[in-house]
Formats: sequence, structure tokens, C-alpha cells
Amino acid sequence: MQHLSIDIETYSSVNLQKAGVYKYAESPDFDILLFGYSVDGGAVHVIDLACGEKIPAEIVDALSDESVTKWAFNAQFERVCLSNYLDTWLSPDSWHCTMVWSATLGLPLSLEGVGAVLGLEKQKLTEGKNLIKYFCVPCAPTKTNGGRTRNLPQHDMEKWEQFKAYNLRDVETEMSIQKKLSRFTVPDFIWDEYHLDQEINDRGIGLDMTLVEQAIAIDSISRKSLTQQIQNLTDLDNPNSVAQMKGWLSDNGLEMDTLGKKAVAETLKTAPKHLADVLSLRQQLAKSSVKKYTAMQTAVCKDSRARGMFQYYGANRTGRFAGRIIQLQNLPQNHMSDLADARALVRSGNYDALELLYDDIPDTLSQLIRTAFVPQDGRKFIVADFSAIEARVLAWLAGEKWRMQVFADGKDIYCSSASQMFGVPVEKHGINGHLRQKGKIAELALGYGGSVGALKSMGALEMGLTEEELQPLVNAWRNANPMITALWWDIDRAVKTTVREHIPTEVAGLKFTYESGFLFMKLPSGRRLAYVKPRMGINQFGSESVTYEGVGATKKWERLESYGPKFCENAIQAIARDILMYAMQTLRNCSIVAHVHDELIIEADRRMSLSAVCEQMGRTPPWAKGLLLRADGYECDFYKKD
Repeated sequence: MQHLSIDIETYSSVNLQKAGVYKYAESPDFDILLFGYSVDGGAVHVIDLACGEKIPAEIVDALSDESVTKWAFNAQFERVCLSNYLDTWLSPDSWHCTMVWSATLGLPLSLEGVGAVLGLEKQKLTEGKNLIKYFCVPCAPTKTNGGRTRNLPQHDMEKWEQFKAYNLRDVETEMSIQKKLSRFTVPDFIWDEYHLDQEINDRGIGLDMTLVEQAIAIDSISRKSLTQQIQNLTDLDNPNSVAQMKGWLSDNGLEMDTLGKKAVAETLKTAPKHLADVLSLRQQLAKSSVKKYTAMQTAVCKDSRARGMFQYYGANRTGRFAGRIIQLQNLPQNHMSDLADARALVRSGNYDALELLYDDIPDTLSQLIRTAFVPQDGRKFIVADFSAIEARVLAWLAGEKWRMQVFADGKDIYCSSASQMFGVPVEKHGINGHLRQKGKIAELALGYGGSVGALKSMGALEMGLTEEELQPLVNAWRNANPMITALWWDIDRAVKTTVREHIPTEVAGLKFTYESGFLFMKLPSGRRLAYVKPRMGINQFGSESVTYEGVGATKKWERLESYGPKFCENAIQAIARDILMYAMQTLRNCSIVAHVHDELIIEADRRMSLSAVCEQMGRTPPWAKGLLLRADGYECDFYKKD
């Protein structure tokens, strides 16, 4: 036996989408109902565990045999569930995931989606959703069903036979995907990355559940208090209702199209005091800070750790990770100077002191969200991240020498950029310091072909720039960065040539090829980005452009349009991701518990050296000669933004 293809159907009263598979599978009522498998591409067998059948001994042995490769679509689910079912933890090292394979080729992250895009003969059965709803989750007790809360096979044997056929078809569909993708084998280093990702997800990150539960309780008291205060001022039944609040404001002479955060903040600057008081209170009431705490409460495992927070290849355009469940990728920042004191008050449930010391309790709770993540067993957190990673990679790839010198000298890129753009010295809090802000916004908005629209969406007008200043700012940035500007259009020409003529091209170490209906961009690391069914089209401006198929802004599979600067952005973000991955492998034995964008969180022994971690993290990969990296970090007893 060399390969085992697996698909399972399970039951648990825990909500899988909200809690994740680790919490789902440790539920006391968790059960595996059906175990579908195929050995070495042979016939598919379905073991009806719910009706008393047993998994054959040689298959059970194969599950923990490192020499047998286990395949499944979203293999993390099968591996974690089987680990709990067999009461023996299955190492990820001999598991491969068909979903990851699909993602490396820019395909959807669902079995149904991949089957549809590839036009498989044996597609996932569409009636599966109803069968899963019937057998895999609790049901509502009714008179008709005798008050039961769970449907078993004997309650509908016809449906049960359909469910077994559905399970069998899932294995067949997964095997069809493997066959269809067989010409695009996944390199071993990608599987090694996947196994490291699984180790981090298995390890999980500690949560301070006392803080979490007290924060939820305090939020409840705070919401009642805020609601009462607004009702006293407005006589509204439901101050949370947008329609009621807009109506009340209108009756009081203030018309507002939206009660969005930005619109309210702008209105607060000029609104009369009695209206501003109401809007300010409603802004606090609208803060959804408690949602993260409830997500923690939902996902936490028995040992006070949250697991399964990261989706490997979740962003399949670049191969970057996506956040799951608690979503560490979008936690609110903390700016409080007395963070530890506020945290201690919340942890002890001292609402009165919080109300006395802090004007805005929802905002305080929001700033404390990060601090709910804690090291366990007397350890500490070491948090280290790359300094200006995308700006460094862009300068390196384009060969923009002056920028590389800025990084070599350890200078501030925003000041240096402003200096280069306006031809005068710029120092933070010093000479021409007011220009640094223009340098910063230009850096953040214009690196990938962005223009006036990009500056506006980055908040240029709110930061005090005028409409007239924006186009000159774009021109100044591009003139100051001729190598980067040239790189965008060199990439644009190369991609068009490859798509139009199906011949390989190369720009700045990026290699473009066309193979069997895919456009590939090979990165310096050796990893490839894939674009499905590329072809030439005409864009809204009447110019020739490249289009390909992918998941768009609407989350649907559709034809997307791209051009040089966008392909450049994909390349830069993908290379930055490869550098993070290289650092994670370098620090593999240091108990990484989380990673957020370009930052690593390590649960470290108290004796571990911060400087040693930053030094290791800042090592340039062998495939990126000449790239200057720097990692900075700090130590803490709870997670925070330093």
C-alpha cells in the first residue's frame, strides 16, 4: 500500500464553521458515521461505522504508517477527526491535501468548485447538503420525530443509503481531481510547508479564558447602560436600529445617508452638542468588540488553546495564509499606555472602576482583544516581524538602488521617499518633517501602479491633502522610482507575450510560462503562481489586457482582468510570503503558535533570546541574494502591538 484516499462523514453537536475542527472533534458526542476509502486508486469502499461495521485493521495501521501517503480534500479535517476517533494523534507528515494541490493551481477551495472548474465526469453529488443537515448535525425536537434531537440511520434507511453513495462519490471526485492534476505535481517543499502549517495549527495558541469571560460579561453591562443612556436622550425603542436613529436625527435637523463609522466621525466634528452626544454613544454601542471574545469562547479547546486558526494557501492568488475562526489577521490595534492596568480591571470584573477610569468601555475591550492570547506553562511570547518587507522586496526585484541604500543604512523609508520625491532633506520630527506624511501615503498607495484613486482610498483627503495635490504626488513618486515603474510594464509585456504566443518570458527573475491552459509565474524561491485559462481581452479603456478565471470580489468563480502592476503586486506579496515561510522553517523548533501577516508569535522558554530569534528571522534565503531583511521584536506575557 502506497496511497490511501479518504473521505469521512461525521456527527457532532458543535458548530464546525464557528468552532473549527479541533473543538468539533473533541466534543463528547463526536462520532464518525462513514469512512470511505480507496487503496492505490482501486475501488472505493464505504465502512458503515454508524451501523456497526469496523475499519479493517490494515487500514487503521496505514493511518499511522509514515510510508503510506494519506490523501483527502481538506485533509486537516480527516486527520484531526480520525486522531480523536482512534485516540492516537496522527502526525501530519504523511498526509497530503487535494485542496492544497488545487489551491497551488489557483483553483477554488471547495470540492464542488474544483469539480465544476475541471469539468470532472464524476462530480460531487448536489444532494449532499440536505443529507449532511439530516445526519451530521442535531435536529430540532418535534412531535413528528418523537422529540429526538438527532437523526440516526434507522430513522430513514433510504436517505442513509443515499448518504453512503454520497460518501463514496466524494472519494471518487477527490481521486478524479488527483488524476486530472497529475501533470502538475506539487513539489516536496510545498508539502513540507503544509506539514509545518499543520504542526502550528495542531499546537494552537493559549487563551486567557478568565479575561475572555469577564470581557463578555462587562460588554453586556456596558451595552445595557449605553442603550439606556440613548433611550433617555431620544425616547427610541431600539437605539440599535439604523432606521429609528436616522429618523430621530432627521426630526432633529440632521440628515444622514449612512451611520457608518467614517460618516459618524466626520459628522461629530460639526454636529450640535445634544446630537453629538447621541451619535457618540451610538458609535460605542455599534462597536462589535465582543464578537472576537465570543469567537474565542466558541473555539477554545479543553486545554484553553485555540487551534486551526490558519488556512495554508488560503489566498491562492499568492499562496499567503488566510485567517480562520478568531481571525488573528484582523485584530484591533492597542494604543493604551496603561494596557496592563485596564486588562487587570477587566480580568477581575471591576466594571465600576472601568466606568470611572475610561470614557469608552467598548473601545477599551476592543483594545484588549489581543491580550486574550497568552503563553502557557510559565513561558513568554516572543513577537518578531519583518520591517517594511514588501517595500524591501519591491526595491530588490526592481533594482531601485537608492531604496536599497535606504534599507542598508537603516533609514526611514517614508522620509527618504519624500526626500527623493521633493528634492529636499526630510527628517521625522525635524527639517521638512511635514513632508513625511506625503511620503508615507505615496509609499502605501502607489507601489503597484496605484494613482489618484488609490491615494483617496488610502485616506489622503482625510489626512489633509487637497484634490489638486494628488496627481502631482503620483507623478513625483513615479519619477522618483523609475526602476519600479519600468518593472510594472516589463511584467505587463512579458505576461501578454506568454499568453498570446504561448512562449516563455522572463523579467527580473520572474519566469512566465503557458502550460495546458494555465499561465504560471515562477518566483525566485522556485514556487509557482498559477492563473487559470488565461486569454487576451479588451479592457474598459479599449486597451488589450490579460484575463483569467478565479474567485472575484463577489466570492464567485468568474473571469478576472489583470495587468502589469497587479501581476507585480502578486509577485511581491508571494515573495514576502516565501520569506516568512523560510523564517518559519528556520525557527521550526521554537514553538511558533501564530503568525499574522509578516509577524511570528513564539511561545518561548523564559531563557530564549529575543535577539537570537530576530537574527534568525532576518536571514536572507539563499534564493534572494542581495535582498536586505531586518526583523524586530519584543517579549511579552500577553500578546499586544508593541
